[in-house]
Amino acid sequence: MKQPLAYVHSESQVADNVVIEPFVTIDKDVIIGEGTRIGSNVTIMPGTRIGKNCRIFPGAVIGAVPQDLKFKGEYTTVEIGDNTTIRECVTINRGTAARGKTVVGNNCLIMAYVHVAHDCLVGNNVILVNSTQLAGEVIIDDWAIIGGMSAIHQFCHIGSHVMISGGSLVRKDVPPFIKAGREPLSYVGINSIGLRRRSYNNDKIREVQEIYRYIYQKGLNISQAVEIIEAEMSATPERDEILMFVKDSKRGIIRGYFPD
Repeated sequence: MKQPLAYVHSESQVADNVVIEPFVTIDKDVIIGEGTRIGSNVTIMPGTRIGKNCRIFPGAVIGAVPQDLKFKGEYTTVEIGDNTTIRECVTINRGTAARGKTVVGNNCLIMAYVHVAHDCLVGNNVILVNSTQLAGEVIIDDWAIIGGMSAIHQFCHIGSHVMISGGSLVRKDVPPFIKAGREPLSYVGINSIGLRRRSYNNDKIREVQEIYRYIYQKGLNISQAVEIIEAEMSATPERDEILMFVKDSKRGIIRGYFPD
């Protein structure tokens, strides 16, 4: 399964049934799991860990050193989960001393020309649409979908089940379960379609909607909204996830959108 026109370093660990197409470069200290397919002209650099049944399309570069002037050559890694697809010309950089690794989870779709910078943590079942650009130390939680040609500012956190419009500039944190769009990026409603696809029932969706009414639509500041939600709404996993996200936000959450 290993192409004679590819370079595979003797110190790499590549499962026997991995398909490697011509002109691939796999350097030392690389681990690739069973059933993965590596397209032509892919470059996989030291410190890369790729799971099982992944598909990597031509021109991708995984494990290059960070584009961070603070990087001093410390040992770091890139970790790619199982069943993840990485399309043409994607670049995923190694971590730095900040986190020590860059992670992309299981069952992700990373479309063409996406860049994932140093120390990003991308969860499971995430879709990054064409030409999305992640700066360093971005966190994207499970099931998020980021529209094409979006740019995510350094240190931003995007919550689970979020849908972000294409071409967005993400400068602040985006809390879970919502849709975000417009410029500046704003809350534009609950991602109800996505939640229904993932088996959230109507009662649960209404609960999430009510939480965000307090946060965005009742003229309260964030502290007031959090206090009322904690006092008046019963604890549930969704309520607690939203409250924890808002309380832990370092950059502050995106604003609400109110049409003229």
